[in-house]
Amino acid sequence: MLQSRFKMPSHDELVKRMDAIPDHVLKECPHCHYKFLSVRAGRNNICPKCGYGFRLMAKRRVKITFDKFTEMDQTVTVPERYTDPKYRAKIAKAKKITGLNESVLTGTAMLGKQQLAVGVMDPFWIMGSLGSATGEKITRLFEMATRKRLPVVMFTASGGARMQEGLNSLMQMAKISNAVAAHSQAGLLYVVVLCDPTTGGVTASFAMQGDIILAEPYALVGFAGRRVIEQTIMQKPPKDFQSAEVVMQHGFIDQIVARAEMKQTLAKILRLHTKENAYDK
Repeated sequence: MLQSRFKMPSHDELVKRMDAIPDHVLKECPHCHYKFLSVRAGRNNICPKCGYGFRLMAKRRVKITFDKFTEMDQTVTVPERYTDPKYRAKIAKAKKITGLNESVLTGTAMLGKQQLAVGVMDPFWIMGSLGSATGEKITRLFEMATRKRLPVVMFTASGGARMQEGLNSLMQMAKISNAVAAHSQAGLLYVVVLCDPTTGGVTASFAMQGDIILAEPYALVGFAGRRVIEQTIMQKPPKDFQSAEVVMQHGFIDQIVARAEMKQTLAKILRLHTKENAYDK
């Protein structure tokens, strides 16, 4: 019987080899827990097994979704009056990682022949949290869209209100909602795309005010966190109760759209809306 020449490496050798593997070579899907080489996520950064869309930076999402994009209010950022050193350090880190001055990227875009206003929240900017400057940028976006009679497409991805700014953060919910209402009263279209995660004050305001509400597969959509809910009702909710699929079953989402099909779906919605407006005239 031939003896194998293979020698099992020691534990220390295995650890050494693992430490030598560069970061980000492997990914694990948070939904189906499938492990795969990062390159297999492709241009759209999705799980090759279940289609879950990994979190995207705002600039990347704009690049894969729209034909042309022009940023507005680029310099709007957190007011200097917030001086807490830990908060300022988080702000500096977020700016460095994302290349943005605030947790939302806003501007005008072209999708096919249709011009529109676009807002994209960045989950890598302090978890896409809603601060006073975030609210200011989104409000300005809707006000501009109302003046120029443009439809708005908003990609939400947020952990909720930014607690470092206290009541000023929570006030942005009403401020943005007022601008959304004015845009709606002008007879203009508002489309929301719920991305992973969309939670807290964002869900309780402009994320659920769209004329059409889309979502990416398996996106976390909810208000309070699971632990808060468990401690409040003294029981464990179902494992998938805050998934986009379950939220759609309860009537809060119109359609779940795979990331690879999002550009085409948005273009179709905008095209149909433009035709309807032409018929109204």
